[in-house]
Amino acid sequence: MKPLHWIALGLACTRLAADAPTEDMSAAARRFLAALTPEQRAQAAFGWSDDERLNWHFIPKDRKGIPLRQLAPAQRPLAHALLASGLSQRGYLKATTIMSLEQILQDMEGPDRRFPRDPELYHVSVFGEPSPDGTWGWRVEGHHLSVNFTVAAGKVASATPSFLGTNPAEVRQGPRAGLKTLAAEEDLARKLLSSFNAEQKKRAIIEAKAPDDILTGADRKAAFDAFSGLPVAEMTADQAAVLMELVREYVGRVRHEVATADLARIDAAGRDRIHFAWAGSEAVGQAHYYRIHGPTFVLEYDNTQNGANHVHAVWRDFANDFGLDVLREHYRNSHGK
Repeated sequence: MKPLHWIALGLACTRLAADAPTEDMSAAARRFLAALTPEQRAQAAFGWSDDERLNWHFIPKDRKGIPLRQLAPAQRPLAHALLASGLSQRGYLKATTIMSLEQILQDMEGPDRRFPRDPELYHVSVFGEPSPDGTWGWRVEGHHLSVNFTVAAGKVASATPSFLGTNPAEVRQGPRAGLKTLAAEEDLARKLLSSFNAEQKKRAIIEAKAPDDILTGADRKAAFDAFSGLPVAEMTADQAAVLMELVREYVGRVRHEVATADLARIDAAGRDRIHFAWAGSEAVGQAHYYRIHGPTFVLEYDNTQNGANHVHAVWRDFANDFGLDVLREHYRNSHGK
């Protein structure tokens, strides 16, 4: 018999093609909240303006929201249905695989930890009152996973910050040996780097040593002062195509309609202005980092910890993380503020 969350995924995927994103998300959120006890709902539901909505992170820590492990068996598929309502099938599979890696870490490290490794220690939070034409948001978050969606006036305003991480990046022992959850994120970047000629590579590699982590961290607002690396304008058509395939790998974590709108905004800001930067070793298995930085967004990937077998990969929108830019415009137009 298939686990209940896989059944939830199947049901979600059959209807996503027909329904609008906000209808799917609001229906999934309402069903989830309706299934909770009053005590559980007090943990999971927050006011729209609650500061907790912006309080995101990807490390093991004390979190608000209701963890999956506190849900009854009949409630857990509804939490997974909410997660599936915002993600693509590929994104959902990555997210749930990341959750499952916690058991591998538990087996490797043992139970003696302040924050236990637990595939069910992922918290669900809903901000505001879910409705297909309203303004509200939701988050599913735990170690190495932060999925944030904001809906404004019936439109998906933002799917960022979007963080996926894996430890181990490659499972090297046990029955799941060889599993690489974020393989495409590394392989496409290496394909692009290896295609550069000497002059291009000189521009693209910005540091001999990779930073210890993604530079934007868990800041509420992501920012870079200046572009660095090799711009798309100085790449061949084939190289630019690989770079955009890598961008789509990140943006494609979310469902098609939302990803298409995000890609359109990236195009409108100018593909030629996007830069690719690499730091660290070019050798497989050695510490490395890259980012793709455009006028409106940045994607960062870092693999330096645990012997370069521990990946952090994030997608940020400079102006519109948590839907702040869209919300600002909405309130200005609606309320004159």
